[in-house]
Amino acid sequence: MFKGSYVALVTPFRDGSVDLKTLKALVDWHVEQGTHGLVPVGTTGESPTLTHDEHDLVVRTVVEQAAGRIPVIAGAGSNNTAETVRLVRAAKDAGADAALVVTPYYNKPTQAGLIAHFTAAADCGLPIVIYNIPGRSVVDMSVATMAELSKHPQIVGVKDATGDLSRVPKTRMTAESGFVQLSGEDATALGFNAHGGVGCISVTANVAPKLCAQMQEATLSGDFATALEITDRLMPLHEAIFTEPGLVGAKFGMAELGLCTADVRSPLVELTEATREKMRAAMRHAGLMN
Repeated sequence: MFKGSYVALVTPFRDGSVDLKTLKALVDWHVEQGTHGLVPVGTTGESPTLTHDEHDLVVRTVVEQAAGRIPVIAGAGSNNTAETVRLVRAAKDAGADAALVVTPYYNKPTQAGLIAHFTAAADCGLPIVIYNIPGRSVVDMSVATMAELSKHPQIVGVKDATGDLSRVPKTRMTAESGFVQLSGEDATALGFNAHGGVGCISVTANVAPKLCAQMQEATLSGDFATALEITDRLMPLHEAIFTEPGLVGAKFGMAELGLCTADVRSPLVELTEATREKMRAAMRHAGLMN
């Protein structure tokens, strides 16, 4: 259902408010650049510091601007099951194609708790992509739990940010047929696909959408020579973006390209000068700027 390069879309700000005009322009730019899908209001979209009204507004705006040209997977994660259900229902009402639901952070549920949480979200009737990121949520969904959840007709895939490439074949062999595996790490996206993945929800695609899309298309067609060449162009950029929090690096790169401001909300702050220079060098290496 979902394949290729999906951008973990930033939320642009201007004077402290969500910049809807720029957000709409970014949607159009991603369509033009070949991005295969949009993922608004995830962590890269600064969901932790958006109000509920802003969160819902961003989802509605992205869905309306995309107008069915490419799919929209709306961020709908919380460590509160009731709040997750509300977010999934809002995404469904907005017309999103699916919801991205993170494993509940901080309160550390058991595997049985994860099954209950994701089942409640999936029972809303919108396709659900599980977001497994133990480095941030401090809980890891096991392969067995994911295989069990894949039996639910609305749980269609996973964004895997474990960094463990062996998870891909293990999940592929145990989950239901057609269960989609998307990488949650730009730097390992090529290897992820080589193990049986079919795409990436990418932070780097905010800055280099065409290259990210071309790399994904190359792997999915079996042209790993081209994929390696593009990966070598992108690897310094992957590293530079994540030197500090990734969304801050992405917004800086976008500002350098004139796409949006570099504004982020506290407790995040703008990049240090050393990281700015690292970003500029990586963007030159990728051929994104002179």
